[in-house]
Amino acid sequence: MKLTSYDIIIRPVITEKSMSLMGERKYTFIVHKDVNKIQIRNAVEEIFGVQVDKVFTMNYLGKKKRVRFHQGKKSDYKKAIVQLKVDSKAIEFFNSMQ
Repeated sequence: MKLTSYDIIIRPVITEKSMSLMGERKYTFIVHKDVNKIQIRNAVEEIFGVQVDKVFTMNYLGKKKRVRFHQGKKSDYKKAIVQLKVDSKAIEFFNSMQ
């Protein structure tokens, strides 16, 4: 299965912690759970036109949920924190959030 860059990056993570990491040039995204760090790096560089220094990834298991007698589970997901190089420009999408 061939994934495009827009299939790899699902959505940005907008939380207090991710906003504080932006001062260190680190940006947080939810990514497709079957991709590796190299694919994430290439996707971010292609979509936003920046230079990536490092990529950190974390896999999360979905929590179990229960509503009355019905049990279920939230979906699993993968989160990536992308650190940009010092001489790279910032990602413009996040600048409007601050």
